[in-house]
Amino acid sequence: MTTIQEKQGILHLFKRAIKGDHKDLTQGSIGVAAFLLAVPMVLEMLMESIFAITDIFFVSGLGAEAVAVVGLTEAVLTLLYAIAIGLSMAVTATIARRYGEKNIEQADIVAGQTLWIGLFVALVVGFIGLNYAEDILAMMGASESLIASGKSYTSIMLTGSITIVYLFLINAIFRGAGDASIAMRSLWLANGINIVLDPMLIYGIGPFPEMGLAGAAIATNIGRGVGVAYQLIHLFGYAGKIKVGLHHLALNLKVSWQLLSVSFGGVVQFLIGTASWIALVRIVSTYGSDAVAGYTIAIRIIMFTILPAWGLSNAVATLVGQNLGAGQPDRAEQSVWRIAKYNVYFLLSVALVFIIFPKAIVSLFTADPLVIEYGVACLRYISYGYGFFAIGMIVVQAFNGAGDTMTPTKINFLCYWLIQIPLAYALASYAGLGPTGVFVAITLSQSLLALVGVWVFRKGHWKLKTI
Repeated sequence: MTTIQEKQGILHLFKRAIKGDHKDLTQGSIGVAAFLLAVPMVLEMLMESIFAITDIFFVSGLGAEAVAVVGLTEAVLTLLYAIAIGLSMAVTATIARRYGEKNIEQADIVAGQTLWIGLFVALVVGFIGLNYAEDILAMMGASESLIASGKSYTSIMLTGSITIVYLFLINAIFRGAGDASIAMRSLWLANGINIVLDPMLIYGIGPFPEMGLAGAAIATNIGRGVGVAYQLIHLFGYAGKIKVGLHHLALNLKVSWQLLSVSFGGVVQFLIGTASWIALVRIVSTYGSDAVAGYTIAIRIIMFTILPAWGLSNAVATLVGQNLGAGQPDRAEQSVWRIAKYNVYFLLSVALVFIIFPKAIVSLFTADPLVIEYGVACLRYISYGYGFFAIGMIVVQAFNGAGDTMTPTKINFLCYWLIQIPLAYALASYAGLGPTGVFVAITLSQSLLALVGVWVFRKGHWKLKTI
């Protein structure tokens, strides 16, 4: 009887989480608050990870060069992701803090200023994509044939960057307010459209022309664009916690500067990680298109599991921000350790699957034996560090949720630039391990990041951060 009641209780909480129960996250059971917040955030990130998998799945039919183009473009786009995520951390932390203080009007003003900042970033990136796509691919080490076949994909993806920026920033607004179900549904909608349009535009199914790689980019941008439209409908007053009016859109330099100040550490934090990622792709690219394709496929598969785990870490950021705003730092810390435990269970389970069945998983995306070989090695070696990854990402987001973006920035600099890049190059070139050396370096540096992060977190300085 007790087991049945427990199952019914979990099902009831799950339905509340999907529906968008507007619970006060600073009161009551931490477990319930974490569950209601984490479920839609995990599903949201699962949808974001499907974006990564979908393009590779359909593009792989065009050959290794096409997959390599997607991988190189994605490496460049991670710079944009770094900016968008860095800004998102500031938005989530600030709005969560205002909600913890019960200052809803100020939260709406922050949301209004976020839209202007996002527009400016997208216009700059769009201009670069429109005019310098070929140069970007050349800089990434692409061959002339790769540039010729991939420049349209790269140009379209960068020019349509406003859809990426707004998906991140507006969802950060909803997450900060604890309205995670809207963020989740916007990604569901965007992904559904992308999955339908991708094969049609790539291969010319039905009335659509065969557009190849360019079709993949167009499908992705259309899907994300519709998702943004859905977000905006809710942001401007449809049944959500945040209700932005025209007066909230009036330029407020003080609030905008505060957002940019908090986001600076977050942007630099992710730029450090992203620059490291680009450097790793550049090292792998010296071993040919097959190595890049295998690496790209494996990383996309890894993202499929890492992003849901990031959903849990996003829940931590909101819980920390709102509880610090409510003057409850001990409750904020308890939330961190509770969700860290869930994340470890999840990622260790995934790691077990990846370690035992890597070839079967990579083979779903390509039949090329050499690409499979590289993909299997990448998937297996990186999976060995999943337990550390689980803890590291939670602790980092706890700092960010408190508005302390500079601490994880310093940790990233140590682990990525001073350790990961030199180690990857040394293992690949001097130790003769090739791309496998890069995979080993990723696992070792990420594990170190988790250990350093926990050590600094326990000192408790983040509890005193004001924003």
